[in-house]
Amino acid sequence: MIHKFPSLFSDGFIVLDVNSGSVHMVDRVAGGILDAWDGSDGFDVSLSGLPYAPDALSEAFAELKELRDGGLLFSPEPGAGQETVNKPVTKPVIKALCLLVAQGCNLNCAYCFAEGDYGESAMMSPETCRKAVDFLVESSEGRRSLEIDFFGGEPLLNMPAVKATVEYARSLEASHNKRFRFTLTTNGLLLDDEITAYLNDNMQNVVLSLDGRRAVNDRARGEGAYDMIAPNIIKFAKARAAHPVNNTMYVRGTFTRWNPDFSEDALHLAGLGFKDVSVEPVVAPEGADYALRESDLPLIVKEYERLAQAVFDRRGTAEAFNFFHFMIDLETGPCYYKRISGCGAGTQYAAVTADGRLYPCHQFASFSDKDKFLMGDVWKGITNYSVMDKLADTTLESKPDCKECFAKYHCGGGCAANAYAFSGDVLGAYKLGCDMERKRVELAIMLKTKEEAS
Repeated sequence: MIHKFPSLFSDGFIVLDVNSGSVHMVDRVAGGILDAWDGSDGFDVSLSGLPYAPDALSEAFAELKELRDGGLLFSPEPGAGQETVNKPVTKPVIKALCLLVAQGCNLNCAYCFAEGDYGESAMMSPETCRKAVDFLVESSEGRRSLEIDFFGGEPLLNMPAVKATVEYARSLEASHNKRFRFTLTTNGLLLDDEITAYLNDNMQNVVLSLDGRRAVNDRARGEGAYDMIAPNIIKFAKARAAHPVNNTMYVRGTFTRWNPDFSEDALHLAGLGFKDVSVEPVVAPEGADYALRESDLPLIVKEYERLAQAVFDRRGTAEAFNFFHFMIDLETGPCYYKRISGCGAGTQYAAVTADGRLYPCHQFASFSDKDKFLMGDVWKGITNYSVMDKLADTTLESKPDCKECFAKYHCGGGCAANAYAFSGDVLGAYKLGCDMERKRVELAIMLKTKEEAS
């Protein structure tokens, strides 16, 4: 399978060989041939009727055949000839936990998928935190590097739980041959000098949440929220950037139907001095007035293109920034199983609620019928293997909507929670999300190829 699309940055096309992951920049002659040729033998380019000189057609076709013969064009499916894909064993090796240390929030964002408290306002106790660490150590088997993400609600509302987790995990590293990596997501309202110093000394990554321009942010998060948050996260970012070890961070916003010109919000966040920016599409019930709709897609596409142009134009300048969804690795990347199975929710990753229950991820923990996805708890471990087995089978091979998608090996089939929310089945699809992902993959490839050609 190949996918050809025009480049924003040159007068030609980019061709993705989906199965091998190879990317080629081609001119209009080669692009025309690829519209007519399916990669099979017996094709006579001189009879194609393409409006180009015979010599140009012959030369371009010879180059394309060389790529095909080298396995870089019209390549077979990865794993072709294998009867099955190796899936995780019945008992998974868990490598990461998301701790919902605070099922409560000091904001009331209109679009929050968890409504701030997941329907059950609670704070995780230090004891539960320590038991979650024990569960992770016991479930990680031979894996040395482990990750714990502090999430909410607003995790800074429960700093005792955060500190208890870090202290206990660090105490186990030497005796269990483990190395913990910590991340935390915050809306920034509670950031002060003491908390800033602690996070910078202990968190390998910090995600700061702000939606962009003042009016956009405050419409979703409440009047005055921007003026409380922005100074805090700007001050934090300066201290973070100066830290000798832990200086990774990014700012994350959400765009909704209320701000269809979301590229302006991404550029606003970059203008505040952040070098790594993400503005995510809201995932919301179809009836919500802020929910994105299929009819919004043409405008969304134009906004992503505008962002890609801005990222390209600013490279090498003081205003340069990275947009999360345009960052792509065309050289290495994950193994085959990882490429077809997505994020690992429920098989390598799990969320822990404030009372210690285990779910495949934080979104599954927010559903009204979340008990269907309850995997167990941190005291008894995983007891409901049917949830885990279902998610282990949620691969590109089992998702009908993914089979002919050119972006499938870059997204791994997308978010299982979003698929369930919009189709009622983890094997289904969130179609608008798929359309946006395809555009982002195209733009990411465009930027990468242009960077390497420069």
